Amino acid sequence: MTFATARGRRLINLGVALTMGATVLGAPSAVAAAPPEGAYWHTRGLSTSTHPWRFGTKADPYSLAQGEISESWGAPDGREWFGYRELGTLPKSTADKKAWQRDGSPSRWSESIDGKTVKLSAEPAKGSMFPVRKERNQFSFAGQWLTYDEVQRLPADVNRLKDWITRAGVVGRETDTVGWLRVTLVELLHALPAPKEVRAAAYQALLTLPGMRADGNAKDDLGRPGAAVVIVGSYGTGKKAYSYTERLIVDTGRMVLLSQDRTGTGDGNVDAGLSYRKTMIEVGWTDSPPAVPALP
Repeated sequence: MTFATARGRRLINLGVALTMGATVLGAPSAVAAAPPEGAYWHTRGLSTSTHPWRFGTKADPYSLAQGEISESWGAPDGREWFGYRELGTLPKSTADKKAWQRDGSPSRWSESIDGKTVKLSAEPAKGSMFPVRKERNQFSFAGQWLTYDEVQRLPADVNRLKDWITRAGVVGRETDTVGWLRVTLVELLHALPAPKEVRAAAYQALLTLPGMRADGNAKDDLGRPGAAVVIVGSYGTGKKAYSYTERLIVDTGRMVLLSQDRTGTGDGNVDAGLSYRKTMIEVGWTDSPPAVPALP
């Protein structure tokens, strides 16, 4: 199990080849590892975000919403594949649609109101799928390289899981312990083939963190029922201070993430670049091989 830097984790997700360091965190306690229930641990997510710039005219501007489908496949031997497909860019709201219609209902945009160059289209892209290039065929989690068996042996106890992830963050030189736990525990609800008991511990651990609260029963954009969790957080200082409110919906039967909706603010105003909405259409084992993401 080997340390991977935060920058390295981001590059791994983008399929960039790199070499990691060799700091080691002690392996989780040894228990019997459950066999995989399929050929790949698979996630398929639909994300929607508001473009940070405005379009149309200064007298009659409108905002655009961008959608994308992303998928990942992780084989038990640690190999991974990633698929991505941009969906059509459309007016964000009913008011934006009316302003867009007054602008001639364009289907392509090359420039924002402020003259910034863009390349946007109302038509979906063809999409792509590729193997993730990384130093070793293992799962990257909490700054560590984990084998499938080590993923299965992650602590299923709330306090032990929080302690393990905190120590992993120390190894990875993370300084914001609460923020580190928030991000990493949510990741356990969809990104790794961890046992259901471990995912349940991650969910319960989230509810113990500052700025977190249960928000009753809810349904996601697909009408699926789950339990809502609200997260309120902030980071940065002075002119670079940002805050956010995030709402998760978790299927507490399967213990997987259904949706994630974040609104970020800077200088007291909603910042489109910090806000997004993501629905996890699929999370779990599959025997279907990696392929270019299909349209929703």
